[in-house]
Formats: sequence, C-alpha cells, structure tokens
Amino acid sequence: MFEHTIADDLDDAERYAELVLAVRGITSDEPDLIANLANVAAVLWHGLPRINWVGFYLHKDGGLVVGPFQGRPACVRIPIGSGVCGTAAAQRRSVLVTDVDAFPGHIPCDAASRSEIVVPIVVGDTLIGVLDVDSPDLARFTDVDRVGLEAVVVALIPALMAAQGANA
Repeated sequence: MFEHTIADDLDDAERYAELVLAVRGITSDEPDLIANLANVAAVLWHGLPRINWVGFYLHKDGGLVVGPFQGRPACVRIPIGSGVCGTAAAQRRSVLVTDVDAFPGHIPCDAASRSEIVVPIVVGDTLIGVLDVDSPDLARFTDVDRVGLEAVVVALIPALMAAQGANA
C-alpha cells in the first residue's frame, strides 16, 4: 500500500511539490484509469486545506461526466462550454474563479462552494477530462494553486497514457 503524508506546516508551493510526488508514487505501477483517478482525488482531498470537493469529470459522449471524486454528490453531466468545468474543457486552459456566484453560467453542484479551480486534462490533442477543486471560502485559490494543480495533472499524464495503451 502506498503511504505519503503531506505535512501541515508546508507553504503552498512546497505542498504542491509533495502532492506531485504523491501522485507519481500512487499511479506509477497502476494502469487502470479509474483506480488512478480515485486515488489522486483522495490524495488531493487529504492534502489540500479548505476544500469541500475535489474530483474529475471525464470527456464522454461529447460532454463531461462525473468521475472519481471526494465530497458531496456532484452534478453528473456538464456540457462542454457550460459552467467552470465546461469552460475549462472548451478552452483547454485552467480557469480560476474567486467567486462562483459572479461566474456567468456557473453550475451550482454544491451550494457551499464559493470558489473553484478547474484544470483541463489533455493528452496530445485529446481532451481526457478536467480536474475540479471547490472551496467553501471566497478567493481560496491563487495562481500558486493553478500552477500546482497543473503540475499534478502533468504528473498524472503517464498513468493516463498507460491506461489508454491498456485500452487500445
């Protein structure tokens, strides 16, 4: 079993460096997509303070479908281009929202969420899905979070490529 503890006294950049190591460690020997996404969601859930939802939406049937996550039950399907997740998927760039109530077309899956960050997961030219993290705090996420979560997604890419190879 994989064990990696993230210390509570780290600054944000150090925390994300540790999370990247944990993601690499927990996914390095497992080719199954769902198993890896579930474990990465759990690593982030326990490693990030002040969040109330973290997980993945997978690109399927022309939209996004909820995948492994931690938190309250979520919206099941999100159209590409809708809400924060669909916007990040359509634009293939990270979207950081300091106040979800001010985001045009926000889809409120959890009324407690006040801020959100979404990072698209793209392998080559293929959209795999998005990593979505919500917080009950306004302006919880910063550019350090964006850079850190983008690094987490990059660390996940080898496992995603292995999963694609296993499914080919």
